[in-house]
Amino acid sequence: MSSTPFPREVVDSHHHFIDTANTTFQSFLRSAAGCDITHLPEDYTRDVIDPLSKLGVRFNSSVHVEAMPDSGIQEVAWVEDMAAAGRCNYVRAYVASCDLTQDNVEEELQNLIQLSPSKLRGIRWILDCVGKYEGGTTATHVATSRHDGIDYLKSDRFKRGTALLEKHNLSFDLQCAPIQLVESAAALFSNYPTMKVCIDHMGKPRMVLGNDFLEDGATINPNVIPNEQELRIWRKGMKSMAALPNVYVKLSMMGYAIPGWIRTNERRAVLKSLVRETVAIFGANRCMVAWNWHVNGAVSDADNLSKVGPDAVELLNTFIWFFEGYSEADKERLFAGTAKEFYRLEESACQLHRNDSQQKRCNWMQ
Repeated sequence: MSSTPFPREVVDSHHHFIDTANTTFQSFLRSAAGCDITHLPEDYTRDVIDPLSKLGVRFNSSVHVEAMPDSGIQEVAWVEDMAAAGRCNYVRAYVASCDLTQDNVEEELQNLIQLSPSKLRGIRWILDCVGKYEGGTTATHVATSRHDGIDYLKSDRFKRGTALLEKHNLSFDLQCAPIQLVESAAALFSNYPTMKVCIDHMGKPRMVLGNDFLEDGATINPNVIPNEQELRIWRKGMKSMAALPNVYVKLSMMGYAIPGWIRTNERRAVLKSLVRETVAIFGANRCMVAWNWHVNGAVSDADNLSKVGPDAVELLNTFIWFFEGYSEADKERLFAGTAKEFYRLEESACQLHRNDSQQKRCNWMQ
C-alpha cells in the first residue's frame, strides 16, 4: 500500500441508516433481509467518521441514500427527526426513494421537496434487472421484486417520471446492471441534458473474477483473469454514459465486482485496474468515492457476495493506493469536490428546486 498522505477532507456520497425493528416503513427491507437490521447515526459515527477523524481527515459531510423504504417520505422524515435531535448533523443531502412510474409521482416529489427543501437533492429507485429476481443468483436486485422484475428503464411511465426530476432540479442515482446501461440508460438520459445522473457502485460489473470461494466453500478462488464478456458489456455501457456530460459515477461497493478482493494482493490489483479504468472513462471531475456504509464492512462492500470487506480506514487507504500518481487536484475531486458539486452541498434551499411556486417564495425572500 502507498504511503501517500491522507486527503485533506472527505465527503461520503452514499450511506444508509436502517432500523427495521423500530420503524413502520422498512417492512420490505426486513423481508428482503430475512431478519432485523439496525445501523443508526451513532453506529455510522463510530464506524466511519471517528476512525477517519482520528487520522486527521476532515469529514466534511455525507449524503443519505434511500434504503428501499416502503415510503420515501417517511424515511426522509425519520432522518430529518434524527438530524433535528443532533444525531446526524453531518448529513447534508438526501437521495430519497420515489417510484417514478406511479400515478401521483409529481405530488410525491413536491411533498418530498416540501418536507426537506434544504437537503433533498435527488431520487433513487433501484433498477438492476436482467429478468425475474431469482434469489440473488443473477444481477437482478431484490428491490425489483417489488414490481415483478420489470425493467423500468424501458417503461414509458418511468420516462414520464424522469422528466419531472428535470423539472424540479432533482438528480437521479442510477443503480442498474451493465447490460441496462448499454440497452436503455444512455438513450433515456440523453433526453435530459440538464438533469444530473450518478451511476451507483461503479456500474455494477458482477463477480468478474468469479465467486469469493471455490465450490468446496473452503478454498479461496485463485482466479485473477477477469470475465472479458462481462467487462465488454460494462465498458460499452460506461462509455455510452460517459459521453453524456451530465452523468457521473460513484466508486463504491467494489466487492460486488470482485467479492473478497481484500483477501489477496492479486485481487486487489485487478480491482485497482477497474477503478482506474472507470476514472479514465469519466475523468476525476465526474467520479466520487463512497463508503456505502450500512450493517458492516462486508455487506457495505459486497452486498452479501462475500463475508469479508474493508473497514472505513482500510477502504480509505485502498482508495489512496488506487489513486497513486493522480494530481492533487484530481484526488481532491475524487474524495470531496465531485460530490460537493453533484449534490450541490454548498447551495441554499432557494437555489435547489425550480418549480414556480417555490421560486416565487425564494424571490420574495431575497
